[in-house]
Amino acid sequence: MSDNPDMKALGEKIETSSKFIDDIYTELDKVIVGQRYMIDRLLIGLLAEGHVLLEGVPGLAKTLTVSSLAAVINTEFQRIQFTPDLLPADLVGTLIYNQKKGEFTVKKGPIFSNIILADEINRSPAKVQSALLEAMQELQVTIGEESFPLEEPFLVLATQNPIEQEGTYPLPEAQVDRFMLKIKIEYPTRQEEYEIMRRMSKTGGKPKLKPVVDTGQILEARTVINEIYVDEKVENYIIDLVFSSRNPDEFGLDSLAPLISFGASPRATINLNLASRAHAFMQHRAFVTPDDVRAVAMDVFRHRIIPTFEAEAEEISSEDIVERILTSIQVP
Repeated sequence: MSDNPDMKALGEKIETSSKFIDDIYTELDKVIVGQRYMIDRLLIGLLAEGHVLLEGVPGLAKTLTVSSLAAVINTEFQRIQFTPDLLPADLVGTLIYNQKKGEFTVKKGPIFSNIILADEINRSPAKVQSALLEAMQELQVTIGEESFPLEEPFLVLATQNPIEQEGTYPLPEAQVDRFMLKIKIEYPTRQEEYEIMRRMSKTGGKPKLKPVVDTGQILEARTVINEIYVDEKVENYIIDLVFSSRNPDEFGLDSLAPLISFGASPRATINLNLASRAHAFMQHRAFVTPDDVRAVAMDVFRHRIIPTFEAEAEEISSEDIVERILTSIQVP
């Protein structure tokens, strides 16, 4: 493949345009200890134009990581705390009547930013969530009778807390499906926690991060990612993974059929392809391998495969089902 002159040129192009990835890691290391998996997935979302849902207990540096990422990319960042009394107008903005002029003027809300951290998204009622949904899906918001486009890059990173369910509004499956990736944030390792303690057990502010990439480079990288080569065998592997979640018996996975209520949607197919390309780009590669697909498959599938009551009774999660699919479907 490397002997192909077109691939060689593309490889050089990607080598050049993906250099900023290493700069981002280096800069973030000044503030963030560990959490490489979370940073990787946030970057995949940014590069592949996909929103990310982060689930994890409090105190795992979710907010710090997102705000630090916004700082090194030199973009507008807004953290919005979702609460039960939040209104759609608090998110998108509203019309204000000007008595002197006798007319309404638009006051834009915090959604008009590049990176949005929707903190504890499941604490707000359905109307607020649907307002956010329009912004995520259409890249625009409606205030009154007028629609306003959102400036790119636009990325929603939403957090939800898995342990506090009181006073929450579970996200509908249709809305969860709008997130390209759902990632689960784990506790740091002992070594990482030791380093966190040494760094953070001091008064005074955290190190100031400097921008290492601008929005123009991010938008250019998105264009280059479209050119990354995906072999037909890899494309068919993606299709096999998705279809085996819908029709497991056709793939010799008869034992999975009673455990899956709904398989992955067509959006999963698109997102798995896009996320795999972004993963390859971050490895400075001009082509997608099955390992790229496998690396992101769990994050693309875990919120799209809905287990049956029978699976839940046997304490089999959507992640267990994805693991079985990944170990069973033949890798090209």
